[in-house]
Amino acid sequence: MAGWTLAADYARLAADFGSLDAVFALQGERLTRDPLSEVVRIEREGVNYYVKRYTGAGKGLRRYLGRPRIKAEWQNLKQFAKWGIPTAEVVAWGLERNGLGFGRGAMITRELPRTEDLSVLAERNDARLADRAWVDHLSRQLARHTRVMHDHHFTHNDLKWRNLLVDDQATVYFIDCPTGDFWRGFMLRHRVIKDLACLDKVAKYHLSATQRLRFYLQYRGHQRLNAHDKQRVRQVLGFFEGRE
Repeated sequence: MAGWTLAADYARLAADFGSLDAVFALQGERLTRDPLSEVVRIEREGVNYYVKRYTGAGKGLRRYLGRPRIKAEWQNLKQFAKWGIPTAEVVAWGLERNGLGFGRGAMITRELPRTEDLSVLAERNDARLADRAWVDHLSRQLARHTRVMHDHHFTHNDLKWRNLLVDDQATVYFIDCPTGDFWRGFMLRHRVIKDLACLDKVAKYHLSATQRLRFYLQYRGHQRLNAHDKQRVRQVLGFFEGRE
């Protein structure tokens, strides 16, 4: 059984985006490919779209248990938008079951124009990373959006610089969140620390200690660290020790 949705604003593209069969027939520029999925870029009416297609959910019980990865991807991006976190617009989405197991699925997102991921900026030592006002502007957005996620008991689980886009107006976008989910108790606390540690993993090489501390204070909404903050900062700093 297949289920497919095309957003009403894109009904004019139904010939290409209107069914799972049509989406799997699309030809475009392949950007990534692995044994389970691929991403292709296509252009329609002067706009670029990213088509992510899954043909597997993994081996063994992964085909039957839990939420399929592609479903998590579109649901999490739509959740970000609901919370006011800038993200890629999901244009079409759906999947097909093969009996009780996952068969195939896809998601189409509209391009975020004039954006680059933060890891690209870090790799080339972009001059903006030395601009304190620019960094502070991004830091405040990132702190606010991360806190919104965590206040909803949701963690990204892969909150790395490569999954954060910034445009020419210095707006930050959250993308690529197939493993994000809701948590409670210890698991929530652990994964919050992981999110913050993922952000700091690159930040420590490109930002000052003061900028990194300021981000954490912005995230917490505090003027200075309290005892709980100090404990959490130590956990964040030690999260990847021995694993880098």
